[in-house]
Amino acid sequence: MRWYVIHTKPRQEQRALLNLQQQGYSCYLPLLAIEKLRHGALTVVREPLFSRYLFIQLDTGQAGPSWGPIRSTLGVSRLVTFGMEPATISAELIEQLRSFNQTVRTDPERLFKPGDLVQIKDGPFAGIEGIYQMDDGDRRAMVLIELLSRPSALAISPGSLRKLPAPDALHSRWNQSGENLKVQRV
Repeated sequence: MRWYVIHTKPRQEQRALLNLQQQGYSCYLPLLAIEKLRHGALTVVREPLFSRYLFIQLDTGQAGPSWGPIRSTLGVSRLVTFGMEPATISAELIEQLRSFNQTVRTDPERLFKPGDLVQIKDGPFAGIEGIYQMDDGDRRAMVLIELLSRPSALAISPGSLRKLPAPDALHSRWNQSGENLKVQRV
């Protein structure tokens, strides 16, 4: 039995996986936990490691299930091929992906990290840049902004923030992550 690559329809990897498994096929979809902004709040979602792709194990012999039903399975776009040959994946690579999925941290990849340069998108502080400090636990984020020539901590909804690239000249005025600065809460 060998592993092959399935190309799915957009954002239908889970649907294709479920339908293929219900037909008796052995499949694998590596997932990754990522923090996303949904309805103004940070939530953790599990997304495919390879967008629009999943792996299927098929028997190339006469006794294995037919490959025909794969193409008409809900969520499946096609079997990936190079010319007329289906793309194969080594079993070792699949095992490495599985062990990676098991050993990867349970913490999701964060949308905002302490020290990130952010800009406030709306409200009375719209357009002001600051340094992301941390989540304060109440679906709010702590951001260090400069107000009246003083650094001030501001609690704000993560949905009101936009991540900016960190140019060194602008970032240096904040003493990197804002440590050792006298902070006034607003």
